[in-house]
Amino acid sequence: MKNFFKNTIVQLLIAVALGIVAGMFIDGAALGVIVSIKHLAGQVIFFLVPLIILGFIAPSIAHLSSNASKMLLFAFGIAYLSSIGASFFGAAVGYSVIPHLNIVSDASSLKELPENMLKIDIPPVMNVMTALVLAVMVGLAVAWVKSDEFSRLLDIFQKMVLELVKKILLPVLPVFIFANFCLLSYQGAVTTQLPVFLSILLVVIVCHYIWLALLYGIAAIYSRKNSWQVLKFYGPAYFTALGTMSSAATLGVALDCAHKSPVLRKEISDVTVPLFANIHLCGSILTETVFVMTVSQLLYGTMPDPFTLVLFIMMLGLFAIGAPGVPGGTVLASLGLIISVLHFDEAGTALLLTIFALQDSFGTACNVTGDGALTLITDTYEKKINSTR
Repeated sequence: MKNFFKNTIVQLLIAVALGIVAGMFIDGAALGVIVSIKHLAGQVIFFLVPLIILGFIAPSIAHLSSNASKMLLFAFGIAYLSSIGASFFGAAVGYSVIPHLNIVSDASSLKELPENMLKIDIPPVMNVMTALVLAVMVGLAVAWVKSDEFSRLLDIFQKMVLELVKKILLPVLPVFIFANFCLLSYQGAVTTQLPVFLSILLVVIVCHYIWLALLYGIAAIYSRKNSWQVLKFYGPAYFTALGTMSSAATLGVALDCAHKSPVLRKEISDVTVPLFANIHLCGSILTETVFVMTVSQLLYGTMPDPFTLVLFIMMLGLFAIGAPGVPGGTVLASLGLIISVLHFDEAGTALLLTIFALQDSFGTACNVTGDGALTLITDTYEKKINSTR
């Protein structure tokens, strides 16, 4: 039972429920305390954002130096295309579906919050755009000079940041979520919109299945093999991902599934399955795209314009590669984009983090299952380039 309550998803669910209930009854001085708690917790979380960007993006780019072969570069290419393709598909669905969900922004009718009486600011060491550009520049420089020393330093820094995420951000996150949902509930911004999020979740899961069908269809056409001979073995991996919410934790099962397929070579799947587990995030970023559109419509009264969303998706496909292996990791890796490109504030970021983390198992299951299709494509490509030598 103790381990049950240590689960991040359980903690977030409890934080959401307590926040919504507390917001219905809270008032007076207690409301001012919640406002202060939200501010302090938010300051800690947003202080860590540039460090998360540097810690997870720069090492991922730096490691490209070891992926010199055509096969691995091809694998990176199709993983990126699948991820942003899924995201563009999600955006198209979002623009079509969200306007019909009766999401109303009631900003003008919301209750006013009291002034924060304990405003302690903790400025980040750099703004998010500086962190994004610095992470890319450092990662590329290390890859170009092939510096093993700096690559190891970046790996160590990544481990340090991951510990900060585990030991500071994740414990603070439920407090932040509680405070935000308490205030949103007090204002009346969330309680009337819960059915909307359930509807969006169902839409997203259907989109996952459609995208998986498309991936396996493309794999069948490209390889001229029956891709069902891969997909039918991936059931255990899908359900393991649902339970663990982690591609890393599912890796052993996914490898076993790939090994059972008669159309995949073990020497190829042993390389591509672990690789795609870290770089192929089609389900996660499809989900994030639909959710940012929903949260934007709910809290700000409008969805992001198409140009802004295209920019967000193109960059999201790259930065999600560095996603830490925790619930909501894809959103954590892309916090800089959410803040700098989409201009989400603390309330929007908190709401997005929560609803994304609560469904993260479905996105992870889609990611893992899609890896089988990309492995079949890569296996076929490797045969073709070898036959031309």
